[in-house]
Amino acid sequence: MRAVSMARRVSQSLMTEKRWQLHIDTGGTFTDCVAVSPRGEIRRVKVLSSSALRGRIAAPPEGRNVRIEGLPELPSGFFRGFAFRPALGASGSPAGGDLAAVDWDPILKQLKVGADRESLGAIEVGAACELLCPEEAPILAARIATGTPPDRPLPPLDMRLATTRGTNALLERNGAPVAFFVTAGFADLLAIGTQARPDLFALAIEKPAPLYAQAVEVAEGVAADGSELRPLDREAAARSGRSALAGGATSAAVALKNAYRDPRHERELAVILREVGFARVAISTDLAPEIGFLARAATVVVEAYLAPILGGYLERVAAALGGPTGESSLLVMTSAGGLDRAEGFRAKDGLLSGPAGGVLGAVAAGRRSGFARVLSFDMGGTSTDVARFDGELELRFEHRVGDAHLVAPALAVETVAAGGGSICALAGGWLAVGPESAGAAPGPAAYGAGGPLTITDVNLLLGRLDPQRFGIPIDPAAAALRIDEIARRLGSPPEPLLEGFLEIANERMADAIRRISIGRGYDPAEYALVAFGGAGAQHACAVADLLGISTVLVPEDASLLSARGLIEAAVERFAVAQVLRPLDEIEGELAARLERLAAEATAAISAATEGDTGSSRAPEGEVAVRRRIVQLRFTGQETALAIELPLEAREPLGAMLRAQFLSAYRDLYGYAPEGRTLEVEALRVVVSAGGGEVVAMGVDRPPPSEGVPQGHRRARFAGAWREVEVFERTDLRAGDRFAGPCLVVEVHSATLVEPGWHGHLDGAGALVLERELEMWPGKMRQGLPI
Repeated sequence: MRAVSMARRVSQSLMTEKRWQLHIDTGGTFTDCVAVSPRGEIRRVKVLSSSALRGRIAAPPEGRNVRIEGLPELPSGFFRGFAFRPALGASGSPAGGDLAAVDWDPILKQLKVGADRESLGAIEVGAACELLCPEEAPILAARIATGTPPDRPLPPLDMRLATTRGTNALLERNGAPVAFFVTAGFADLLAIGTQARPDLFALAIEKPAPLYAQAVEVAEGVAADGSELRPLDREAAARSGRSALAGGATSAAVALKNAYRDPRHERELAVILREVGFARVAISTDLAPEIGFLARAATVVVEAYLAPILGGYLERVAAALGGPTGESSLLVMTSAGGLDRAEGFRAKDGLLSGPAGGVLGAVAAGRRSGFARVLSFDMGGTSTDVARFDGELELRFEHRVGDAHLVAPALAVETVAAGGGSICALAGGWLAVGPESAGAAPGPAAYGAGGPLTITDVNLLLGRLDPQRFGIPIDPAAAALRIDEIARRLGSPPEPLLEGFLEIANERMADAIRRISIGRGYDPAEYALVAFGGAGAQHACAVADLLGISTVLVPEDASLLSARGLIEAAVERFAVAQVLRPLDEIEGELAARLERLAAEATAAISAATEGDTGSSRAPEGEVAVRRRIVQLRFTGQETALAIELPLEAREPLGAMLRAQFLSAYRDLYGYAPEGRTLEVEALRVVVSAGGGEVVAMGVDRPPPSEGVPQGHRRARFAGAWREVEVFERTDLRAGDRFAGPCLVVEVHSATLVEPGWHGHLDGAGALVLERELEMWPGKMRQGLPI
């Protein structure tokens, strides 16, 4: 079966819109964009998430003009309004600050700046420089993709956006000052938490500081059955609200005991707090209307902490999209892999936004290449995200991000702080990789901005990356200087240290995959590893060796796959109902309850997209129930298991649910108690509209042929330097084969084929790498038969 190209597949579904379609993922280091023009043409853009473009000074300044190389092809005058930083790693220009960019000549590659000759005279030829956009990174990417200068409005377009803005604010503790309003007597609820030790063997436990700035006790009470024990003291609440505002809080989080039974006190308190002056008020029963006081409280604090940050960011992006007729739309990816309108988007639903897009892209890539079971391996600049797919995307309804506990649907993604930008250093005399990252600024040492040694630098110095293939100017000497500093401290040659840093990073990423596979009873050897992100294809073979995986898939646009995955996403809504009744009592009502939830979610999609003309519109006739989930547990237990009901299943459902629950319980715990009553904790229905149609590929391979290398490169493998073949991915044809060790290079990334591996380009445009089993150190390491 022949592959259907991305351009054809996208254009068939979007040509009727006659507008730009932009799919953008903003990560910790880079912002990636896959754009589709109204004519169906594909454009790919990668910019730094700091809204910057980097180049290199090409010639001495002439008057107020500076010649710069290494920038993308852009129209005349594109950089008007940008700030020009001619000396990275310093405070700015020799005059002591950034310079204003006045004009840009794309033919001469010349930037005109608002500075005198004396200031420009000190700029060094060959120095890295930076142009900073005053707009957010997604808007910069949109302008580059559409060729629209900042002094002109963007054309009408539909943007689908995944972003780590909220995640970064949470991890860096840069949220809004929050006042936490809670039932009297529970001010220390979140400080006590579950009392689980974060490190079982640590002698000194350092608890993270709470996200809220102050806890405010509220005089009220609701019983476990929902009856009112004590009315809300409105006057006291107003006084407490004014006092919290005077103390510096700007955002309010409200969580009252047993409010899931009767939310009236929370709603009344929210009205009071808005009246006294709080700009944003979040209440727990709007976000997580289920049993679990601690989880509800933690979730609402995260929402209040991040909503001003993420909300302001999305408002700025939406404002810049307007277009001449105001016809543009903005959809945001949720942690669960669906799309939602930017207006009213909840911060707690988007903390795994970017990784979710990557999982969708990996699943689609696997299907197109004939792999139904895949492990997604997304190695970016700051972290690595992994997930498992075996017919259905695995959902979690409670998860953790950093120190935060959230009640929110999310794909089951495991994250480890190991990425291309992870800092390689000494810690107590030992080699250490991460968790700190060099980020977009200053970035890896080789970026020339004074950054530290990172995994990207390590790969570069070992010959596994080509400095000429980066999208920004690269200085290998700056990276060499950093490893020499470490080598001198240890009295060691640099090469073994570089290889040691790689082994540490690979082991940490393999361990993350073990947690979502072996740790849950699945053998990773039965899956294909889909490697993507800017650095994933560099490490995929080594990680697969550690796990006994025989096949690695590097899809087309691997470095942009999280953005490309947004094409596959659908507008989505969840509907949930708390039940808390024995299955025997309620099994006759289950079908009707699930139908009501489906109607509720369908109405929510229609209401949210009513009046839209772009990709946020619910396609007529395409709104459909995608998943029905029953959360079951033994009576008396706290943790429920999510049991998926087939969409075609109708009454009676009780026997089917019991059998599926007991099977899942045995798989997870190794046994299943007999004679125990089952309780239905909650029902969930997922309804979606639209979404890209994935073309499934057959397993037939194109006729084999030998790939032709475009050159050779000196690279280090297993303690020795070797001359290896270098293949240009765009020159490979379907069926072309190659054997490791070798490099397959492309615009934004490179695939490293380790010794003992071989590969070919398949009909879907993906690189399929396969292990020679007789040389499999990973299987021997695990004690598995060869």
